[in-house]
Amino acid sequence: MISFILRRLGVMVLTMLCLTVVVFYLVNLQPNLKKLALTETNSRATPEQVESWLVRYGYREPFFERYGQWIGVWPKHPARDENGKPIQRYTYCNSSLTPQISGVLEGDFGCSTKFRTTVAKKLFPALGATAILMFWVMVCMVPSALVIGVLAGMREGSRTDRTLSVISIASTATPEYVSGVIFTVIFAAWLGWFNGSAASATFQGITFYNFTLPVITLAIYGTGYIARMTRASMVEVMTAQYIRTARLKGLSFAGVVIKHALRNALIAPFTVIMLQFPWLLTGVVVVEIMFRYQGFGYILVGAASNNDIDLLLGCSLVSVFIVLVTQLISDIGYAFLNPRIRVQ
Repeated sequence: MISFILRRLGVMVLTMLCLTVVVFYLVNLQPNLKKLALTETNSRATPEQVESWLVRYGYREPFFERYGQWIGVWPKHPARDENGKPIQRYTYCNSSLTPQISGVLEGDFGCSTKFRTTVAKKLFPALGATAILMFWVMVCMVPSALVIGVLAGMREGSRTDRTLSVISIASTATPEYVSGVIFTVIFAAWLGWFNGSAASATFQGITFYNFTLPVITLAIYGTGYIARMTRASMVEVMTAQYIRTARLKGLSFAGVVIKHALRNALIAPFTVIMLQFPWLLTGVVVVEIMFRYQGFGYILVGAASNNDIDLLLGCSLVSVFIVLVTQLISDIGYAFLNPRIRVQ
């Protein structure tokens, strides 16, 4: 198992390296650089002025040299004014006036041109806010989905199975932006619990509107999907030969389900549950924008709308890391749920 984990960690590093190269290339395409230059200078700047700004601020350096600067393995040079004198690249980030190695490996994720601060100061608090949201979504979603799936799969074709299956399909088929609007109408227009003017979602300003409703919206959508996977796995396990043998030995139906069927039935749902983490991280964009919850998705939209290159790169790096880590945890969890699964 240890050698397997070490191999997977090596593959993770290689995968992150390849994906960051691709993302870095796409984010730094010519239209994006031109938009950034126009934003930082003047929207009426001439093409010559735009090109001059890109050269002076280092955006015309060789691609892999700039990638090495972002990673932190190549010296990062200061910007230059019209006379060639070193100047700070971004004054609000206190950029260095001398060449130095400072990148992701050193904890320097760059400077956010949208929020006028370092990427780390904007990215990690947003991740913390989204982590709180994700935690409560998982707390509400996973237990309820497993209960629904197990109850539906224990007796395939029964009235309970049909009823719970219809509820699960309906919740999964309803997109977050639809259920979010429905909840807003119900709680705002009908019940009058809030006036719709949500406060900013900080640790001190969490309200029913900008926190509870996003949790409900995301949990309901994910519950149906996990419940359907749990039901399908439970139905397959309940028809296995060892389940019939246990029943013939006189074990109670509840005992067979809890002691023999449930553990094997949780293998497939476990994978789906682990995949909910990257989905929640990148899939909360609509919900966070709708309810003005200032988390990861909220700043991701702000970075993409304003061509904030360094912040986009930081968000991409975090997304790739979480996807790879959840896949590793999912693979390790197989062996603990079913001893017959062995890592060769």
